[in-house]
Amino acid sequence: MVKPDTARPVHPYIVLLAAVLLPGAGQLINRMPTRALIMLFFMLSLGFVTLQLAAPGRSFIGRHAGGVFVYAIAVMDAYLIARYRWEMFRSRLAV
Repeated sequence: MVKPDTARPVHPYIVLLAAVLLPGAGQLINRMPTRALIMLFFMLSLGFVTLQLAAPGRSFIGRHAGGVFVYAIAVMDAYLIARYRWEMFRSRLAV
């Protein structure tokens, strides 16, 4: 039985969509604002470092590869945490 104070978590696909559209939004929906700020900080800082070190003829993605990498990690992180919470909530319903 579900406890009355247990709130239903946000569906993982909604978190995934928010994380893809806006960096850090998935972590905010998961109620992890500190993690969102950390991800944004590293996206910006690694994107800047890669921009400074990349060769002049590289594409936009190549020039900002560090930031894009952290962005991809942030999207996966937000989705996996949301999926974990969703499955834990569903397993409590089944008991």
